[in-house]
Amino acid sequence: MTLREKQSAFMWMLADLIRHADHLGYELTMGRGYASVAANKADNGHPNSNHLNRLAIDLNLFKNGRFLTETDDHEPLGIYWESIGGTWGGRFNDGNHYSLEHNGVK
Repeated sequence: MTLREKQSAFMWMLADLIRHADHLGYELTMGRGYASVAANKADNGHPNSNHLNRLAIDLNLFKNGRFLTETDDHEPLGIYWESIGGTWGGRFNDGNHYSLEHNGVK
């Protein structure tokens, strides 16, 4: 699958995740989406981050108006994300990170 095809698949998966979050009573806002190489370095991001490839997003999670910041708060969504083929950052201590693997990078 080409990078462009993966980017398209990622967007459809993200739409599915957003619908699932709503079904569970969560509200989402976008945290970090695409990051340029310079912005990624400034943020101490991984040099091969899939944010650079437009295959990752960090999501802000809310329930009943409360901002949820812990990795465990994201677990129901993370497990769902993995079930549809994504990689959830909660497996490596970055709970709000949702990505699609590309060239071995998660």
